[in-house]
Amino acid sequence: LFCTGTCAHLICQQTYSGTQTEKSLGSSRVFSTAAQQRSTGDECGPEDPHDEPKHPLSDCAIKHKAIKLEEQVRDLTERYRKALADSENVRRRTQKFVEDAKLFGIQSFCRDLVEVADILEKTAESAAEEAEPSNPNPTLKKIYEGLSLIEAKLQSVFAKHGLQKMNPVGGKYDPYDHEIVCHVPAEGMQPGTIALVTQDGYKLHGRTIRHALVGVAVESQE
Repeated sequence: LFCTGTCAHLICQQTYSGTQTEKSLGSSRVFSTAAQQRSTGDECGPEDPHDEPKHPLSDCAIKHKAIKLEEQVRDLTERYRKALADSENVRRRTQKFVEDAKLFGIQSFCRDLVEVADILEKTAESAAEEAEPSNPNPTLKKIYEGLSLIEAKLQSVFAKHGLQKMNPVGGKYDPYDHEIVCHVPAEGMQPGTIALVTQDGYKLHGRTIRHALVGVAVESQE
């Protein structure tokens, strides 16, 4: 009886231990499966709304967008051409201004200098009248020759720098170059032509810096 009871007690303990082991293994498997499901659920969570595929534009929208881009390109091209043309005009005007400054920078100086030329010319004419062949004074003759050389050299320097004396006698009156101071009878001349000059006019590189004072021929009234 004692042996039978002991064996029965051992069998019950082994059965209880086996049952507890199976429960533990089952709990472990359930926990592992749940963990795997949670891990899989995390990895396969809700999709990012930004990753959703975008719907392609319709053909009409693409054409409209292309037309709009073409208009922008044409507008920018036109603006570029206008800016380029304006830049070229500014460059030309600046270049013309610089060239004119080089050519006409001495304009005021030339106006003053031609007055000196007038005095020199009148002095030479007076010396020429005094140094006539009938007058044996050699000093006046040398003075006249010296003044003539100075006048010729001065006119040569004028021409070198683009300053030229007008010679309007016999030509048509031009208000841009001439100033009328008197009228004279047209004797053998066409009316309206210049008959005499009381003061020489000058041009600097084709630009009038001093008008010539002239007398214009008119028909004589009987």
